[in-house]
Amino acid sequence: MEQLAPLYESSDLDLGLDLGLELGLDLGLDQGLDQGLDLVSSCCVPAGVQPSMAHWFHRNPLKSTAPVSFNFYGVASSPAANKICNNLRTDRARLLEMFTDITCNPDMMKNATDAYFSLLQGFISSLDGTTQENKMRFIQNFKWTDTLQGNVPSAQQDAIFELISMSYNVAIWYTKFASRMAGKENVTEAEAKDVHRSLKMAAGIFKHLKETHIPRLITPAEKGRDLEARVIDAYIIQCQAEAQEVTIARAIELKHNATLVAALSYETANFYQKANQTLHTLEPECSNKWKKYFQLKMHFYMAYAYCYHGQTLLASDKCGEAIRSLEEAEKCYQRAEELCKEYRQTKGPGATARPSEQLFFLKLGALVKNTLQKCQRENGFIYFHKVPAEPPQLELKASYGLAEPLAFELPPLSDQWSAEVYSTFDLTKGAKNDKAKAKPEEEVKPMKEPDLKPQKDTGCVVS
Repeated sequence: MEQLAPLYESSDLDLGLDLGLELGLDLGLDQGLDQGLDLVSSCCVPAGVQPSMAHWFHRNPLKSTAPVSFNFYGVASSPAANKICNNLRTDRARLLEMFTDITCNPDMMKNATDAYFSLLQGFISSLDGTTQENKMRFIQNFKWTDTLQGNVPSAQQDAIFELISMSYNVAIWYTKFASRMAGKENVTEAEAKDVHRSLKMAAGIFKHLKETHIPRLITPAEKGRDLEARVIDAYIIQCQAEAQEVTIARAIELKHNATLVAALSYETANFYQKANQTLHTLEPECSNKWKKYFQLKMHFYMAYAYCYHGQTLLASDKCGEAIRSLEEAEKCYQRAEELCKEYRQTKGPGATARPSEQLFFLKLGALVKNTLQKCQRENGFIYFHKVPAEPPQLELKASYGLAEPLAFELPPLSDQWSAEVYSTFDLTKGAKNDKAKAKPEEEVKPMKEPDLKPQKDTGCVVS
């Protein structure tokens, strides 16, 4: 048996996959299927180019925030304290600029994030050797909008609220970076790995905020807003599901065993179903479009699961069951097609797109149709099996390729902080000057995100 190439080098754990290294999976599509099914008729593949699945992801807008000066009017009573305040202001502004800079990459984002968070932690961590709350935690008011609720801000005078909100935007940025990379005309193997890792990184940030920092807020999360459990859980699940889409595309591209593709597709469909259920009780005005996305992706990957399960059944000479599985795949695909139209027509956060016109969608339709016709022809000539009335029960478990959130850790406290510097922040001096120095509240202006038009979707990558 010919040795199957691994999905990625064994030393590279970014994708968390070692598929093919020890499994000895069969090369190519399952027995009984024409080689032509691998290259669907809807995609022209030039010499030297391998087919792959193109990706399309729904994205909610970034959070917006009011400017913060960190001018504490006498509270910072030493040059070192003033330097920290100045650096907080500039590092925050620089990080906010990174969110809309299309040249920003994960390394640049990490550097900007570490610079700001390492200083901000001096307003949160205990620096005086006691277990008391940091005296600087509640000195500054922060305003942030919501990814779902439009330009209506929430405000809390709490440095932890700022840490959570800014981290939230960092996670959203990673999802947008992944979407931008996945939408390129020719996605290389290295870029696919970046997409996969970015989505797992975003999931890890959301998970870390939910488990570690949100419970520390004095003011509880408002219902239906970003910090509420239903919303943050939906983001975590979405990131995991989309990371698995990259895994599925890679498994198909390298012609891995159809059983594995079916199992991964089934697990991914279940992720999208869970995300949809998570948002079930959320206000429909702000969540309907997002839910339509989850529903169409759920039916799309159920179609994939039934399609590849049908190939497995045909390879086992169960042609009648294979036909019924492909018929169910066709039904799921048709429902996904209907949901694409509903998604387009639904108002709500997120860009308007036409997913049913994307190549990833069209390729699956052609694959389901061609595979079903193949099974029906073989049943008429060879097997003569009765087609069951009920579709096969999918009890598929993927042992490989499942995406887990990457652990996220904040950077260590900046070396600009020390117990001595901390002691030079004198809150009693600031209280006297608050009224005299008070300024009008800053307006929260929408984040101007780059208007990126999708590139021509060829569905091909250079081999």
